[in-house]
Amino acid sequence: MSAATAPQSAAASAGSTARSAEYAARAARVIPGGVSSPVRAYGSVGGTPRFLVAGSGPYVTDVDGNEYVDLVASWGPALLGHAHPEVVAAVQEAAARGLGFGASVPEEAELAEEIMRRVPLVERVRLVSTGTEATMTAIRLARGATGRPLIIKFAGHYHGHSDGLLAEAGSGLATLALPGSAGVTAETAAQTLVLPYNDLAALETAFAEHGDRIAGIIAEAAAANMGVLPPEPGFTRGMIELAHRSGALVILDEVLTGFRAGPAGYWGLQAAELPDGIAPDLVTFGKVVGGGLPLAALGGRKDLMELLAPLGPVYQAGTLSGNPLAVTAGLTTLRLADDAAYARLGHAADVLALTVSESLSHAGVAHRLARAGTLFSVVFGDFATAPRTYEDMKRQEVFRHRAFFHAMLDGGVNLPPSAFEAWFVTAAHDDAALERIAAVLPRAAAAAARATTE
Repeated sequence: MSAATAPQSAAASAGSTARSAEYAARAARVIPGGVSSPVRAYGSVGGTPRFLVAGSGPYVTDVDGNEYVDLVASWGPALLGHAHPEVVAAVQEAAARGLGFGASVPEEAELAEEIMRRVPLVERVRLVSTGTEATMTAIRLARGATGRPLIIKFAGHYHGHSDGLLAEAGSGLATLALPGSAGVTAETAAQTLVLPYNDLAALETAFAEHGDRIAGIIAEAAAANMGVLPPEPGFTRGMIELAHRSGALVILDEVLTGFRAGPAGYWGLQAAELPDGIAPDLVTFGKVVGGGLPLAALGGRKDLMELLAPLGPVYQAGTLSGNPLAVTAGLTTLRLADDAAYARLGHAADVLALTVSESLSHAGVAHRLARAGTLFSVVFGDFATAPRTYEDMKRQEVFRHRAFFHAMLDGGVNLPPSAFEAWFVTAAHDDAALERIAAVLPRAAAAAARATTE
């Protein structure tokens, strides 16, 4: 590592950000907003976005040489920690054989088998390159299978940036305070019914009014793009039963939670509590399934999946789908993500969640802490009852997150730059990393307590 990017000592706080500022200005001259994905612009927190150049285990290093304990984890994929030696070695070996062939590679079937082993309801798998592609294809498949036009989604659930799914989509849209997206036609938007999350009565009404036109429901297994908000007890079962009673399908979006919330994703945490036969029809995966490289997947029942071309009439294709480097990264990550790795993840999440909540409470900061397996987020504000909908989550005190975020960043801890995102630990977050976070938390909690809306 060069002197320009060498990390500071473990006890040091973040220092100069001059080079990140230079790169931000340079990027702004050639890239819209200076970023390739909106939340990276620090729009809701302000300040200089950090340009990262290296990662190792639970740490990342920026272009100025500042080292941070990372709680973004590449937005989830770094399940084992950054630059895990075995994953890097496997990808390097694959790269030496060729970066891509536009043809099938043996590892595709091996990855599909690993997904099916972990999530038994999945009988066939199709690999794509992004979560947006996976959910878009799943929706096309649901419409192709049923011959119906309408899709139900829930307010605050994010399923990528395809046209019909951006209304009340949480995450970047919530951060940027946008109600939807320009460029989406009224005709396209009209094919999506947006309902409040955790509201079975609203779902019953929708099916009563439009049941014979509804192709399916798409829902995050646990909402993680408006802050973490898991389904209430009975909601997932009721959603599946209502859909199936009307001949509609259920798409469970595990792009964020898949193999991250637990070994079989958030569905794996729910499945044991549901009767046999109560299951989604299609599941989408991303993030962890690619081990940090561009890869995603959809899977589900054999009869549905075999409607995809070349066997059936529902078309999907992609030159980079099943890219050998991405498939190798994902397969190696999943094979290394054993019970011991998930135990370390769970321990780190438990310790961190407790420490964060205790620090905020000690500083007198009203908050709620929500969990979905190993994912969690902090919701700032005095809520009489736990938030259950997107409207509840939008009432949080975002200004406190802004102050908290910068105090943590200045102390050498990298948090998601949005109050509407999940926090991610890795299996590499050991006691030393957790202690570094704990050392910064009192100062950050005090900053949140002092924060005002001005």
